[in-house]
Amino acid sequence: MIEKVVIANRGEIALRIQRACRALGIRTVALHSEADRDAKYVKLADESVCIGPPQARDSYLNIPAVISAAEVTDAVAIHPGYGFLSENADFAERVEQSGFIFIGPRAETIRLMGDKISAIRAMKKAGVPCVPGSDGPLPADDDENLRLAMEIGYPVLIKATGGGGGKGMRVVHSEAALRNAISLTRAEAKAAFNNDVVYMEKYLETPRHVEFQVLADEHGNAIHLGERDCSMQRRHQKVVEESPAPGISDRVRQRMGERCADACRKIGYRGAGTFEFLYENGEFYFIEMNTRVQVEHPVTEMVTGVDIVREQILIASGERLSYRQKDIVWQGHAIECRINAEDPRTFMPSPGRITQFHQPGGPGIRVDSHVYNNYMVPPYYDSMIGKLIAYGPDRAIAMARMRIALSEMVIDGIRTNISLHQDIMNDAAFRAGGVNIHYLEKKLGL
Repeated sequence: MIEKVVIANRGEIALRIQRACRALGIRTVALHSEADRDAKYVKLADESVCIGPPQARDSYLNIPAVISAAEVTDAVAIHPGYGFLSENADFAERVEQSGFIFIGPRAETIRLMGDKISAIRAMKKAGVPCVPGSDGPLPADDDENLRLAMEIGYPVLIKATGGGGGKGMRVVHSEAALRNAISLTRAEAKAAFNNDVVYMEKYLETPRHVEFQVLADEHGNAIHLGERDCSMQRRHQKVVEESPAPGISDRVRQRMGERCADACRKIGYRGAGTFEFLYENGEFYFIEMNTRVQVEHPVTEMVTGVDIVREQILIASGERLSYRQKDIVWQGHAIECRINAEDPRTFMPSPGRITQFHQPGGPGIRVDSHVYNNYMVPPYYDSMIGKLIAYGPDRAIAMARMRIALSEMVIDGIRTNISLHQDIMNDAAFRAGGVNIHYLEKKLGL
């Protein structure tokens, strides 16, 4: 068993990892920037190390500082959480080369799945359905690109192979706009990711975003934990997630989940991961794999009873999976609302001091948050300050509990998006289930 873990992250996920470690009897080292010196998880850790000034590039993204902190504290492993360095193959490689355990996939797997073109090729080879597309980088030949677009059928989507979070994507509805769209996307990709390689795929107009959670160990064992619906999005950023996805049958869940688990076995995957799909007209289309723990992992934990972060740590320790596929039983329904420090109408970040914080309770309510009374929300990082999760024996009860929890939650001193979540929970289309990924933006008039 790993004896000491460096938590190379911040916020609620740092606290979540710390709790999993404590339950396993593992000592923790909290890394923090100067802005996070007074964070709850820093105070609760066995040890803490300041790795730099507030800006992420000088602290949480500073690979030498993270590895040096592991060295001076005699840690055994490093958990990257999500965001920051979690899907950085060079970081994973440096961690292993420095003699530490990286709690995540191997560097070569992160590289394979981090490049969208190589990921799609690997998934097609593994039998996972993909969106029709160019099956490779777009050439410099305009005529060939026009031919590809005609073959795929408009509208098409131009995507950066190294993109993410909605960046490096452009929808093209006509032949006249194609050449300029490719040029602009290349330039945007070069600026954002230092990689101007782009590819083309069919643009699905009203899909849902449905993803499958997987766990795999280094002994060739892999299972799936079912699916989540993450279609309630704004500018490709998830706002509300739930499990199971409305309208997905047990038969479809098992069929698609097993395809994902089989793909893990074929690519030699290790750790927790998520296969993300667009789902339209009863068909799944692979878009990418996230080689880390997801923000929305709690809804899967609630309906399966599996502690995903605990499993990550055990897998990294070299142990076999604690579960076989037949052990996984889905019970009830769970919904997660991301609570952000932002204006609910303009979505502008709202950093500042929280003068009053009261978290809700009651049956089926879980709050994953690092904030507290008098906590100062820093302006340097993502605006998410917590996650509110509601579980019920069915979807209607889970939504009812979420509405009550949102009405009880108090965060004063800053603006939050709680009122937006209240609006979503009362929305007729959301309550019916199965909205597409464009629904929220149209609702908000964006």
